Amino acid sequence: MPLIGEVPQMAVMSQVEHNLEGAPPLPDRVLPARIAYLLSRFPKLTETFVLHEILAMEKLGIDIEIYPLLRGRERVMHAEAGRLSQRAHYHPFLSLPILRAQWHFIRRGPLRYVKVLAEVLTGTFGSANFSIGALGIFPKAVRFAYEMERQGITHVHAQFAGHPAVAALIIHRLTGILFSFTARGSDIHVDQRMLRQKLEAAAFAITVSHFNKQFMIDKCGLGVRDKIHVIHGGIDTALFSPRPKAVSGEPFCIICIGRFEEVKGHTYLIEACRLLQARGVDFECHLVGDGELRPRVEKQIARHGLSGKIRLDGTCTQAEIIEKLSQADVVVLPTVLAANGKREGIPNVLKEAMACGLPVVASAISGIPELVDDGDSGILVPPRDASALADALQRLSSDTELRRRMGRAGREKVVREFSLRTSTLERARLFLHGTLEGHQAQVPNLEDIGR
Repeated sequence: MPLIGEVPQMAVMSQVEHNLEGAPPLPDRVLPARIAYLLSRFPKLTETFVLHEILAMEKLGIDIEIYPLLRGRERVMHAEAGRLSQRAHYHPFLSLPILRAQWHFIRRGPLRYVKVLAEVLTGTFGSANFSIGALGIFPKAVRFAYEMERQGITHVHAQFAGHPAVAALIIHRLTGILFSFTARGSDIHVDQRMLRQKLEAAAFAITVSHFNKQFMIDKCGLGVRDKIHVIHGGIDTALFSPRPKAVSGEPFCIICIGRFEEVKGHTYLIEACRLLQARGVDFECHLVGDGELRPRVEKQIARHGLSGKIRLDGTCTQAEIIEKLSQADVVVLPTVLAANGKREGIPNVLKEAMACGLPVVASAISGIPELVDDGDSGILVPPRDASALADALQRLSSDTELRRRMGRAGREKVVREFSLRTSTLERARLFLHGTLEGHQAQVPNLEDIGR
């Protein structure tokens, strides 16, 4: 068996794909990548896509070490997340091991340590959230750096461009370990502090839409363009797949899945439901999720006399969501640009619905038009337009064949462009390329993988 440093990239990628198709993973020493994932919080139910990404990478035989900045304390948690959390690297904000790590790097390079601290503090200056958060995570990130060197981590990948990417930058500055990060939506749209520094220092960055990539280029300049790779977040198209509707016939079943926060636009869906009721449409609407705006949502529903039409189903596990999708006729996400600048990337809930063969109605905003082909796989409406939302839902409620046609087209689009298999192979290719950068062999084109 060849040594780790001698494995040709083509051979690695061929075996990577083989593993993803269901074969046993490779022996530990064959794949030269040992990846650390930096997360804001783990586990976190609303970030199930991160959990799936980790599981898919491990299925390839790539070692993933999980470094959360905070321990998640969820009332509802997936079994796989519970298993992974048992081996995650949790630390308090201050402890003896953390202090030992500071001393280790101060002794090794006092000037470097001070420069990194100064870079983080000056880079986040002007934002209480970023500055306080960066100061809080700095000691912990230094401890992570200490542990990663001893674990032989070859690459650090931060989920989200905010504090996780700052922590990855700290680790890179102290150890030289390559890093990258994924920018998804609000993590770049709300505040761009240190975005340019992170892009310039990173081996590469991933973002989930071409819309996001152009936004990052506009903010940071053309010099970062080639570092940014668009990889549409993928979903498991075997798990999310069409199934017979659990309950047939009336009423028309609408489902909206998302936290109760401004960016999700629940207020416009409730207003659209009021219009549907006034038009005599027989429907029921399920709001799946929870959040700080739930009391406001409940008041709006009661004020319009819609308590018999709109149900609040609360937080659900993935299995429960799949069951609810089997009861739905349409999935709606009336997302908006929030007052604080927060916006969606390409919401996974829309991909999951389309993979299940359901038509979707969504706002024509951010990266959503890259997923939903208006009039083909779903209907796009202007954000904050309850009347247009009601028109789209009424049209679908009265045309069963249109729902079927859009559902088929949506399923085909997701399988073709948004599958977990495709997105995982693309990420693995980037990680392995960084690890094997000195080799002459070329990383294969993705077009050659899986054929």
